[in-house]
Amino acid sequence: MARSTFKLGSTSRFIQIEHWFYDSPAWQSLKPGPRALYLELKRKFNGYNNGTVFLSQRDASEALNIGRDTVGVYYSELEAKGFIVKTMGHCLGPKGIGQAAKWALTECPLNEAPATKDFRRWKKQNPRKKIQHSLAGKSSTPCRKIQHTGNQMSENPTAFATNNAITVLDNPAIYTSNHIPKVPDLSLFADQDLCPLLSRSAA
Repeated sequence: MARSTFKLGSTSRFIQIEHWFYDSPAWQSLKPGPRALYLELKRKFNGYNNGTVFLSQRDASEALNIGRDTVGVYYSELEAKGFIVKTMGHCLGPKGIGQAAKWALTECPLNEAPATKDFRRWKKQNPRKKIQHSLAGKSSTPCRKIQHTGNQMSENPTAFATNNAITVLDNPAIYTSNHIPKVPDLSLFADQDLCPLLSRSAA
């Protein structure tokens, strides 16, 4: 049996991820990218500098071989799920040189206070149910089309009136005797004084 090369009291450095941390729902929900970024952050933790751990987006993008915009998304996800807390934002140093933001790992104690382990309070959210919008008038059950009553307004009254209005001249078939104005019988006024007036106007 080969002897193990591990020695107690070894000064070699390593990144430790405990099983309870690895099995947490928040960690299991992470994709490989955010996990890799967290390992890079924990690599900067030396056991005493929690709260001042820093890793610029430029250095992180080079370490992970990804773009800086993608690194920013990974930082936001780790912060939203409670793995890290920003203790100081990025700013310009005394000499005008930009300084990266500083972070605290919530799984580790901070300023002699116990670890908050905020990621343990993270809960997986249920996916939103997709609302299915049915098309108007589309149904497997046959039904009668309901016409608008006189008290209801159509969506476009002008178009409705234009398409459906039928005048007498457009449809001569409905032009009946009821539409012909009646001419008064002048013989009824023959014996009256109005007859000379009518004949005079006709002349």
